[in-house]
Amino acid sequence: MDDIEEERWCIERRDEVHYYLEKEGVEFGRIGEWPAWFVAPYVSVWAVESKKAPGSIGWWAICGDLPTDYISSDDANDPRQVLQKIAARWYEVAKYMQNGEPHPTMEIGNPEEWPTLGPLLKSRAEILKEWGNDETLWEEAF
Repeated sequence: MDDIEEERWCIERRDEVHYYLEKEGVEFGRIGEWPAWFVAPYVSVWAVESKKAPGSIGWWAICGDLPTDYISSDDANDPRQVLQKIAARWYEVAKYMQNGEPHPTMEIGNPEEWPTLGPLLKSRAEILKEWGNDETLWEEAF
């Protein structure tokens, strides 16, 4: 991916995060102009401004070749923690899906899709966990 394609990819992911947060009914301020961390074309982590405390991060969003999701900044302080926390949540949700049970707090797809989506979500969680634990990806990140 050259620089122009990478920039286009990031802009598209930012728009996707904006649309997703609006659809989910999340109250938020500005979304970072550039991802806080990314590996194009696979994943991007975005800092999202708090509506209640302008100028500070209220949310983190993840987007790319995986489900778009978000977590509160109370649960993660930086992009690395975002990957780790979302990976853990996705593992749990995938387990429910593979058992044919609805997760108590999170919904992905419909029950007919769970036999296919569960393993996909688990594989994405494994990748996020690996990246979150890979010291070489974070040596210069902060």
